[in-house]
Amino acid sequence: MRPTLRLLDDEQSDAVLAEALRILAEVGTKVAGAGMRERLLDAGFRADGPKGRILFPPERVRSAIGSVPSSFMLFDRGGQAYAELGVGRTCFAPGSSGLSVLDHRSGLHREALSADFVDYVKVGQQLRNIRLLATAFSSADIEPLVSDAWRLYLLLRHSTKAFISGAFSEHGVPRLVQLMTLYRRDAADLAARPMGVFTVTAAGTFTYNEDSCANLIDYVEAGIPVEIVPITLMGLTAPVTTLGAAAFHTAEVLAGVTMAQLIRPGAPTVFGGASAAFHMQNTTSPMTAIEALRLTSATALMGKRLGMPTQAYTAFSEAKVLDAQAGAETAMGALLAVAAGMDSVSGPGMLDYLLTFSLPKLVVDDEIAGQALHFGRDIVAADDLPTSALVDELLAEGHVLVSEHTMEHWPTELHLPAEVWDRDARERWTSKGELDVAARARAEVQRLLEAYEPPETDPAVDAEARAIIRSGLSTGAELPY
Repeated sequence: MRPTLRLLDDEQSDAVLAEALRILAEVGTKVAGAGMRERLLDAGFRADGPKGRILFPPERVRSAIGSVPSSFMLFDRGGQAYAELGVGRTCFAPGSSGLSVLDHRSGLHREALSADFVDYVKVGQQLRNIRLLATAFSSADIEPLVSDAWRLYLLLRHSTKAFISGAFSEHGVPRLVQLMTLYRRDAADLAARPMGVFTVTAAGTFTYNEDSCANLIDYVEAGIPVEIVPITLMGLTAPVTTLGAAAFHTAEVLAGVTMAQLIRPGAPTVFGGASAAFHMQNTTSPMTAIEALRLTSATALMGKRLGMPTQAYTAFSEAKVLDAQAGAETAMGALLAVAAGMDSVSGPGMLDYLLTFSLPKLVVDDEIAGQALHFGRDIVAADDLPTSALVDELLAEGHVLVSEHTMEHWPTELHLPAEVWDRDARERWTSKGELDVAARARAEVQRLLEAYEPPETDPAVDAEARAIIRSGLSTGAELPY
């Protein structure tokens, strides 16, 4: 049996779904993208007035849910099967919305640059428990119009891992598809062996803006898996209570799911979310607030109940530096994510409302993720019941340290943390220089940077990728890396 989290009983889950379906049928969704709106109307969906919200009949929504694959495979850069989403095995990935970095060398908080992104990918490629990478932050030394493609180029150039990504504008997806297709035989091969999941964000107040609509069409038509991610703000754009907020959240996800399945039935679609609580005292919206974590877990469990792969933004921190708060918030999110069976988690490495990326935090979060995953393993009988033989050995020897049972099972049963985690006796800790977690993490970052070995990349592929980026620049400026 695998350890699991249960927050809502069947009656509550059914009530949340029923309310979400009522909202979609009676209130509807504002679909700002003309192309997506036209497709819905052509398919028989009704608008509440000439420019009003699109109404989603319950039977159409349920049909769309039924056509979503319960699981799908992501492939690495080389085309090998890499990570399956939808089977309840959590894949951790960094968050994807940073603008700044906490410099691991100087400790300064500053704008992120391309060299910082390359350092991140070099480290992330080697982390065992950060299964997926992400286009985690934007760099200030590239034009904004191509910044989404630039960070994808850097990720593909320096890593082989599957990833989470997204486009910044309604015209950004084709360039991203071009870059990924360079590592496949053709567009059909990319659709058959996708290497990433791409985010489509609901804007809140039951709205999909022009960018989200255009990107959704482009992704799904290209065969690229999508995650539908509403930003649900408890107490601001959603009820402050869990069940009401879960109904709002579910309605927004299911609108995106229905549109994705209208574009292409069977399109891989993930039930995602980015829940936060609006705190009136200081007008902030912490996603790591304990009530937000509860909503995040509850909505992920709703997605699982509907038979869909699930995702959430969690396992990060609102703290500004790598401190006790950073560790506590990240660990709570990671453990809840694993217990809820979330398939994809976006967050490790991030601080300060997902605005700041920290490489030392990423290596600490890799260890936190490892411990959460170890907790979430199946609990099975392992020659330990009945215990008669072990009792006899304990009474005869005074311990079971070197018993046959211990020697067979300790390598898989005990989680031995990485060097970044302190489990030393005080004397040994002192002999190592009395380093705190931040100092140990900085040392690990440096070790990984020195140990990095780049994947082989065809120079012709790299040249073509750089040409794709240059084609989107408004000037003839040199690429920054």
